[in-house]
Amino acid sequence: MVNGSHSMKSIGQEIIRCDVCPRLRRHCERVAIAKRKAFATDQYWGRPITGFGDANAEVLIVGLAPAAHGANRTGRIFTGDRSGDWLFRALHRAGFANQPTSRAADDGLELRNAYVTCVVRCAPPENKPSHAELRRCSRFLQREIETLERVRVFIALGQIALQGLWPLLVSKYQLSIARPRFAHGALITLTPGILLITSYHPSQQNTFTGRLTESRFDKIFEKTRTAGVSINSAR
Repeated sequence: MVNGSHSMKSIGQEIIRCDVCPRLRRHCERVAIAKRKAFATDQYWGRPITGFGDANAEVLIVGLAPAAHGANRTGRIFTGDRSGDWLFRALHRAGFANQPTSRAADDGLELRNAYVTCVVRCAPPENKPSHAELRRCSRFLQREIETLERVRVFIALGQIALQGLWPLLVSKYQLSIARPRFAHGALITLTPGILLITSYHPSQQNTFTGRLTESRFDKIFEKTRTAGVSINSAR
């Protein structure tokens, strides 16, 4: 646990210092200065976002990127926006989080047996990173995967998360299969005991329209049992 934590700290420091994507850095900084009216008195983070969770996790959840007025404001992934509300409520119901809310980086949230990260570390304009930005940022996710040695279930939230995660899984597990077609609730066996699960992202586009319901989202985390990850024993 200690070695894993120290490795994650080193990766996190490198992520926060990263400035290789000028378009993304400019956007994050502009948003942090302009702010949203509802958060006018907040001090925005405005920098790249690290992953968050248990360094011994068996479940790795991969999203797209920080929200401009969510993680880009609060400094913690999936924190301070409605997508995060959905994700952490589901993790709490499944036993992977000690509380159902994620409002600020210092709110006491802890994850047990789960780690949450993303394929792009800066909030992209219109939530659309370029292929080059996705490619340049993949090194951080690759290092997280290498450090999280106990992961048995990968959960990709959305098509872009799957797009960014898949080449890293192919490399790690020497896969010879094509990238699976994205579908909510798809379960792919990578190697015996190692699974990939795909889910709709808990974005407002999906939750407001009813494409993703809380019961459908809960079933994603129930599928972790297939790999022997017990919800009830999440640490």
